[in-house]
Amino acid sequence: MTTSKRPTAGRPRSAATLSRTPGAPGAAAHEYAIEAADATGAVVDGTDALETIDAPRERGRRQRVQSAETGMVVLKGLARLGGRASLTALALHVQQSPAKVHRYLMSLVEEGLVAQDADSQHYYLGLEAMLIGVAAMRQADPVRAAEPALVRLREAFDVTCFIAVMGNKGPTIVRFEEPGLPVTINVRIGSVMSVLWSAAGRVFLGLLDDPQVLAMAESEWTQASPEHRAQLDAADPIGALRASVRTAQGACVRDTNLTGISAIAAPVFNYDGRLVGVITALGATGGFDARMDSPIGEAVRREAMAASYALGYRAPLPADA
Repeated sequence: MTTSKRPTAGRPRSAATLSRTPGAPGAAAHEYAIEAADATGAVVDGTDALETIDAPRERGRRQRVQSAETGMVVLKGLARLGGRASLTALALHVQQSPAKVHRYLMSLVEEGLVAQDADSQHYYLGLEAMLIGVAAMRQADPVRAAEPALVRLREAFDVTCFIAVMGNKGPTIVRFEEPGLPVTINVRIGSVMSVLWSAAGRVFLGLLDDPQVLAMAESEWTQASPEHRAQLDAADPIGALRASVRTAQGACVRDTNLTGISAIAAPVFNYDGRLVGVITALGATGGFDARMDSPIGEAVRREAMAASYALGYRAPLPADA
C-alpha cells in the first residue's frame, strides 16, 4: 500500500475518511481505502491510518487480557491461602490494594468461582472452582507426571531411574528409564522392592503411616541377615529409619538391596499432600554419589517436587504467612 499526499482544503486536520474500494461491494473494514489527515494537513492513505483506527481496539484487548490475568492472580491467591481468606489477608498475599481485589472478587462471585460467607465475610472457593478442581484431579496420574522427570534425570546424569507406587505386595516399579549404557540389574517394570533395604521402600516406610507397610518392614527385619541388621539402629531400627527419611525427605542406600548398586529416592505427593509415588535414581556404587546433598541427590528431590507440583501439591505455608 502506498502513501500519497493531496491538498486537504476544507477538511478537518485530524479527520479520517473511509471510502469503499471500487468493485468491492460488501468488503470488510480492512478492504476500505483509508484516508486520514496527518499533522501537516496532507492526507495519508494506507497502513498508518488503519493502525490509528485499530489502536483503541488493541488497547481494549490488552486491557481485557490484563484484567483476566489479575483475576487469575486473585483466584490462585485464594487457593494458595487454603481456599478461604479475608479480603485484607488476600490483598496482602497478592500484593494488591483491598479495593482492587474486592472488584475482582465480585466478578469471580458472579461467575461462581468464589463465594462469600455471610457471617465472617470471608471469601472461599465456590462451586465452579470445585468442579474445575475435580476435573483436574481425575486426570492426575503420578506416573504420567513423573515421566518428564525421569527423562531429565536419565539425560542429565546418564543413570537408570524409575518411579514406584505402593502395591499390595510392596513398592512396585511402574515406569522405568535406562541410559544408553544401562547398569545391569534384575529389576524391571512390575518388580517389587524391599521396604527396608531399597531407597524407594524406605521413602514409603518413612512417609506413609500405613499399618500394612509397617508390617512389611517388621517381617523383613525378622528375616534380615546380620550384615543388614548392622546397618540400622540396634535399639529402634524401624523407628530411627523412618525419622531419618522424614528429616531428609528422601533416602539413599549403598549395596543393601542389590550388591554393587547404590540409589537415591525422593517422594512424589499429590494435591492433598499424600505420598503417591517415589522417584529413584540408581547406578554402580563406584561411580554413583549416593548422598542426598550430592548433585544427583538434589536433582532427584527437585524432579520429585516438580512431579508433585504437576499433581497439584503445594508445600504448606509457614504458620505466620
